[in-house]
Amino acid sequence: MNRGSGDGRGGVNLPALRGYNEALMLDLLRGAGPAGLGRAELAARTGLTPQAVSKITARLGADGLVAEAGRAASTGGKPRTLLRLVPDVHHAVGVHLDRDELRAVRVDLAGRVVAETSGPLDFGAGPEAVVEAVVRAVARVEDPAGLPPLGVGVAAPGPLDHRAGTMGRVTGYPSWKGFPLRGVLQGRLGMPVLLDKDTNAGAAAAAGAWLLAAWPDGDADADMDADAVAGRDADGGPYAYADAVRGPRTCVYLHVGTGLGAGLWLGGGVYRGERSAAGEFGHQVILLDGPPCRCGARGCVEALCLGAVARGDLPEAARILGEAAANLVALLDVDRVLLGGRVVAAAPDVFVAGVGAVLAARALDPARPVVALAGAGVAEGAAELALGPVFGRAG
Repeated sequence: MNRGSGDGRGGVNLPALRGYNEALMLDLLRGAGPAGLGRAELAARTGLTPQAVSKITARLGADGLVAEAGRAASTGGKPRTLLRLVPDVHHAVGVHLDRDELRAVRVDLAGRVVAETSGPLDFGAGPEAVVEAVVRAVARVEDPAGLPPLGVGVAAPGPLDHRAGTMGRVTGYPSWKGFPLRGVLQGRLGMPVLLDKDTNAGAAAAAGAWLLAAWPDGDADADMDADAVAGRDADGGPYAYADAVRGPRTCVYLHVGTGLGAGLWLGGGVYRGERSAAGEFGHQVILLDGPPCRCGARGCVEALCLGAVARGDLPEAARILGEAAANLVALLDVDRVLLGGRVVAAAPDVFVAGVGAVLAARALDPARPVVALAGAGVAEGAAELALGPVFGRAG
């Protein structure tokens, strides 16, 4: 394997791995945004030969996925032709199943939302009723031109088995245990379906928001460095968007809604654990013999935090969330803590400040992680996961 030095993933000069190389090329062009990249830059970043890059980009162009983005300024020789991703040639759908609400979005290849719908949902009504709601929501965001999406990502409350596509014993909803949600939806929709936890989709959305910074109308993380968005390095010199918007290698996404959970973005991808059970953040005990939690334990951070929310004491809820987040930061050494969910959305400043204050007080290292809003929703993250195979990332 011939690895380049660009984004940590190298191309492979073997015909059998043509699909991998095409996905890698698309990933780089997506990160570059409308400005595009030249073939020489693509070759340098992937470690592929210039001839291989030319053949791959020609195939992608024939498929309508890549187009010319103009020419780079001449540095003495012939101006280089720049190539860009064509985002609207394909779409994916993301669906967020909350306990009382459903939201669906259709996104293009850049991750930009082009259609969305939302409405009430009774998760307790059982799998059959929820399946019908998902089918109707996907139909509402379909492409008017009739182009079917590449796939549908569905984000649901955990626990669940991501690999098998089956639901676990969702706290408070025992009838869901063992239901093959992915398989049933694939049969009803007639297209690939990916099932993951809502918090994992939230982590993917947070990372995807960085890529959107390169595209017009994209919503970058509000706390992203302005020079990075503008394509400047720390010394004011220009560098490619793919470097600027690659985003954090390690972060945690904390979701506060009808429940409390975490999504882990480690090493540039979602970490799910061996049994898809990673991120059960809400059920860590932080107060021995504390109030009972619906999971059966006592003193869980979810019970304490949501209890404070119910009392209207949002600063206390933020402080409790911060204490639990500090435990996670100390364990994983992440560089960003991103917050999302409807409770956070209702009082974003309170939660960002409250969690940040606790992390600052408990920091063992001056270089403590940044606390910020996630910048994108769970439905967007579910769609991002569905797009993963296009860009060489496993769903």
